[in-house]
Amino acid sequence: MGIFWQCGRFNIDLSQPKIMGIVNLTPDSFSDGGSYSQDTGTALRHAERLLREGADMLDIGGESTRPGADAVPPETEWARVAPVLKELALWNVPVSLDTRRTAVMRRALEQGGVDIINDVSALNDTGAVALMAQQPATGICLMHMQGLPATMQNNPQYQDVVSEVACYLNGQAAVCAAAGIARRRIVLDPGFGFGKNLQHNTALMRHLRSLMAQTGLPLLVGVSRKRIIGELTGETDAAARIHGSVAAALAAAARGAQILRVHDVKATSDALKVWQALGVVENGEKAV
Repeated sequence: MGIFWQCGRFNIDLSQPKIMGIVNLTPDSFSDGGSYSQDTGTALRHAERLLREGADMLDIGGESTRPGADAVPPETEWARVAPVLKELALWNVPVSLDTRRTAVMRRALEQGGVDIINDVSALNDTGAVALMAQQPATGICLMHMQGLPATMQNNPQYQDVVSEVACYLNGQAAVCAAAGIARRRIVLDPGFGFGKNLQHNTALMRHLRSLMAQTGLPLLVGVSRKRIIGELTGETDAAARIHGSVAAALAAAARGAQILRVHDVKATSDALKVWQALGVVENGEKAV
C-alpha cells in the first residue's frame, strides 16, 4: 500500500520521490539573487520551465528566510505572491505557498488554488494551527528551525540534533492532531541550514532513516544550493552548487526522503531517473 500526501486538490503518491520546484519571488534570495521577482510574467515562465523539466509541484515564496534575513511586512509578502498564485491556480498542478504568516496563509487560501502551506516555523504564528484546522484537505509541511532567520546561525547548539529535531517535529504534529488536522495532510522538514552548522546538517542527513522512524511521517528535504553544499565543495557561488545539490538530493532519496525541494529541477530529475534505473544500493541493500 502506497504512502499518499493529501494536498488540497491532489492526493500525491509518495511511493517514489517527488520533486518540489522552487519559485522565489524575493529580491534578496540567497540562491538566485531575485532573478524571478521582477514581474509576474518572469515568475510564471520560470514556473513553466520547472514543470517542463520534471517538477511534480511548485513552491512559491515571497519572503527570504536565508540566514540573517530581516522579516518583511505581510502586506509586502502577499503583494509579491498573490498574482502568481492566482495564475497558477489555473494550471492543474500542486501549488505550495512558503510562508510563516497566518495573515498570508489566510489570504492565499481565500483566493484559492493553494494546495500546500510550507511553513518554516511549523505553524507557530498566532492562529496558524486554527486556520489550517478549518481547511478540510490542505497539505502542510512543518519545518524545524532553531531561532529566527535573522539570528539562527549565531552558534546553534544541540546535544543530539537528530533526537531534538524529531522531538520538536513530533510535538508540532501532535499540536496539529489535537486541533483535528489529519496526519495524512502532514509532512515534516528537518530544516537543513535553519539553526544548524555543518556538523548538525551532516548528522541529520546521515540519520534521515532514524528521523523518519522517530516521527512516522513523510520527510521533505531541502538542501539545494545551501551553505552545507558550499562548505562541502568549497563553492562560494550558490547558483554554481548544482552538482553538490544533486548529490545531496540523491543521498536524501536513498535514505527515504519522499519530497526533494530543489532549484535545479532538470538536473535532479535526470539524476533520479538514472539512480532508480540502476538500482543504487545502500549498506548492501537495494535502495529503490
